[in-house]
Amino acid sequence: MAKCLVVPHSYSYCYYRYGRNSSSNRNRKAPPQQLQLNSLAAGTLFSVATSSNSYTPLNLQRRRILSALESDVPHPLHQGSAKLKSSESFEQWDSWTAKFSGASNIPFLLLQMPQIILNAQNLMAGNKAALLAVPWLGMFTGLIGNLSLLSYFAKKREKEAIVVQTLGVVSLYTVFAQLSLAEAMPLPYFVITSIVVATGLILNFLNYFNFLNPGLWLFWEDFITVGGLSVLPQIMWSTFVPYIPSSIVPGALAFVVAVAAVIMARMGKLSSEGTKFVRSISGWTATLLFMWMPVSQMWTNFLNPDNIKGLSAVSMLLAMIGNGLMIPRALFIRDFMWFTGSSWASFFYGYGNIVALYWFNSISKEFFLAATAGLFLWIGMALWRDAVVYGYSSPLTSLKELVSGS
Repeated sequence: MAKCLVVPHSYSYCYYRYGRNSSSNRNRKAPPQQLQLNSLAAGTLFSVATSSNSYTPLNLQRRRILSALESDVPHPLHQGSAKLKSSESFEQWDSWTAKFSGASNIPFLLLQMPQIILNAQNLMAGNKAALLAVPWLGMFTGLIGNLSLLSYFAKKREKEAIVVQTLGVVSLYTVFAQLSLAEAMPLPYFVITSIVVATGLILNFLNYFNFLNPGLWLFWEDFITVGGLSVLPQIMWSTFVPYIPSSIVPGALAFVVAVAAVIMARMGKLSSEGTKFVRSISGWTATLLFMWMPVSQMWTNFLNPDNIKGLSAVSMLLAMIGNGLMIPRALFIRDFMWFTGSSWASFFYGYGNIVALYWFNSISKEFFLAATAGLFLWIGMALWRDAVVYGYSSPLTSLKELVSGS
C-alpha cells in the first residue's frame, strides 16, 4: 500500500489477461503446475471466432467466481456474469482497465526517482552521512512485499502487474546499492539482499515462461510465505513501541507458525482448504504489510501532529492516483485481494494523508477539493462502468460478487 517512496509499487495489484484480444494470449497454454493447482481454471466462457477478432459466447451458464483463498490461482477472466450486454463492450472495458493498470507505473516511478536521484547526488558530493537517514530495514520489508506480489502476478501471467512489481524491486535494490556504497547498509546484509533479489527475479521470470520446475517454484513460494508472515506481526508490533515493550516475540512466533504450516502443507497433513489458505498467505501478507503502513502513518500523525508538515502533498497525490488507477481492473476481474489493497492504499494512505494535510492547513482548499472530486468521480465511474459491461442494474451487484464470490 504505501511505503516510504516504495509504497505504491507494492500496491500494484494487477490484472488477468486471459481474455484479451491478442493472438499471444489466445494461444497461450496454462503451464502444468497451474492446471494442477486448480481444475476450475479449465474452460472459459468465450471462444475466439476463427473469422474475426471477437469473442463468441459458448454458453450462458454462470460459473462460480473464485473465493479469496483461490485468488492466487490462474483462472479465465470471463467467468463472472451471464448478463453481458455485448462481447465488444466487455472486451473494450477489459482493454481499458488493463491500460489504466499499466499507466500506474508513471506515478509510482515519480515517487521512487527523487530518493534515488538525491542519494546519487549525495554520493557524488561525498556526503555519505546523508544516506544514514534512509531506513534500509523498513525498505527491506517493502522488498519482501514486492517480491511476494511479483510471484503472485507471475503465476497469473499478468504482464502489467509483473512490470510494476519488477520496477518496485529494481528501484528498491538501486537504493540498497547506494546505501551499501555509502556504508549505510552493512555489506553482509547487502549481499544477502542481492541474492534474494536475483533469485526472486530469475525464478519468477523462469516461471512466467514455463521454464521452471514446479517443485522449485513451490520452494520459492514457501520461502516468501515464511518471510512475509514473519515480518507482518513484527512490523505491527513495532508500530506501537514505546507504548508497548520492544520485542521480537511476535516475529519469532509467526516464523514458527509459518514454518509449521508450510511443512504440514507439504506433508499433506492439512485439508484442501487449509492447503489453499497456506498457498495464499504470501499474497495476503504482502497486501496486509502495505495496508498496515497507512495505519502506522496515521498513528504517527496522531502522536506528533507537527510531523504532518513533513509529508509531501504531491507524493500523497501520486500514491492516491497510482493505486486508484488499478481499482477498476481489480473490480473487473474480481480479484478481492488486489481490490482490497489498492482501495485501501488509495483511500487511507494517499487520500487519508491529504485529508490530514488539509486538516492541519498544510494544503489549500482547492487542492483538497480537486483531489476529493477526482477520487470519488473515478471510483464512481469504475463502479458504474463495471455494472454496465456485466449487465447489472446496480454497481452494488458487482461489489457483492467481488466480496462474496457469487
